[in-house]
Amino acid sequence: MDVIREFFSRLTNIHELVTWAGYPGLAMIVFSETGLLVGFFLPGDSLLVTAGLFAAAGFFNVGLLIPLLILCAVCGNATGYFIGKKGGQALYARKDSRFFKKQHLLKTKEFYEQYGPMTIVMAQFMPFARTFAPVVAGIAEMKYVKFASYNVIGAISWITSMVLIGYFLGSTIPNIDKNIHYVIVLVVFVSLLPGIFKYLQVKWAARKAQ
Repeated sequence: MDVIREFFSRLTNIHELVTWAGYPGLAMIVFSETGLLVGFFLPGDSLLVTAGLFAAAGFFNVGLLIPLLILCAVCGNATGYFIGKKGGQALYARKDSRFFKKQHLLKTKEFYEQYGPMTIVMAQFMPFARTFAPVVAGIAEMKYVKFASYNVIGAISWITSMVLIGYFLGSTIPNIDKNIHYVIVLVVFVSLLPGIFKYLQVKWAARKAQ
């Protein structure tokens, strides 16, 4: 219980969270965010960029970190897929709780209906959607072979790009770790852009239909 309590106390400070978590903690966070329905609140993008900054400072071996987190993301997505395939329909009737928000599931479902299998790749870069996209794919009974290919592409793209962004910034900009909060704000903003564009697209389509 003390470990769990300490984990939640550090969620608001990504810098401390990465230092405290190390390789095992980062691996578990990535798996939880992609594979467990309660992981939607975890700081995925900012966590990965911060891990890249730490790798540039020598705290992590980037050659080990990236493959480890890719494996965790792939396994997490696969877990979410099978959750959806085995009993995901019941989630549409599930009530909201602290760790489950049905609106995120429904919005991801709408996104999936518009973009199909590419949702699995695109959702990796979208908070909330990355948690629910594999579940929706399972509910929709996407063939697992097809899902697996998009899963691997999405996981490699997401983990590699986010970690290397942090690694590049940490390697080229002196003392950037002292201004890491600005980096995190920028990463969060960029990760929200797909959702913002989607919202504006829906509003524009609704206005044209009037």
